[in-house]
Amino acid sequence: MRRSSHLSLVVSSSEYFEEVVSDAFEKRKFRAAEPVKTYLVELLQFYVPAANLFDEIDSSGRRTRQTLAETFLKAQNAPPTERNELLKKLADRSLYISGFFGDSLQRKLVDVDYYVDMGGMAYGALATTVRENSRARVYSELAQRFFDFVEVLTHISSETHLQNEENLLRLFEMYEKTGSEVAREKLVSKGLTVVPSTEAPLKKKQ
Repeated sequence: MRRSSHLSLVVSSSEYFEEVVSDAFEKRKFRAAEPVKTYLVELLQFYVPAANLFDEIDSSGRRTRQTLAETFLKAQNAPPTERNELLKKLADRSLYISGFFGDSLQRKLVDVDYYVDMGGMAYGALATTVRENSRARVYSELAQRFFDFVEVLTHISSETHLQNEENLLRLFEMYEKTGSEVAREKLVSKGLTVVPSTEAPLKKKQ
């Protein structure tokens, strides 16, 4: 009996991510077709195992991944089915990393703008090549509103991870770089003064 009671409290990762995605859209006041929201839920579920962010293990035992440019080049020279798989991996990874690790990208040679550009381009390419009309519409919306969906994932990330002082500095750098409303509001909630959103840098447009 106790075991049955305990099991009734267990929530699947699907149910959890459906809730956080819906909450993020509501808080950001964004709208999207239900298939797009479902796609984001599946994306979050896929990256629960951190190993899915990597491609292989090198000779020293470290996990590595191809750069976005390497994946794109490989896709261009691949047969149609493999090409779509590689473009999807590139686009999904770009979206996830931009949303969850966008602040840390500001300290690297390749910044969040590059991920936004590559991800949007890959989703756009998929929208023109996949056979299913429903999936093509999902990819098209992801391509056209890539930055909005980065904002949704950034909101989820900021709500589920504690921010330390170093992360606040990176959050401010992200705001300066992209004009992210999520970053601005998070800074304000921490008592920091930032310029009004109307004076912030323009969002990246696809």
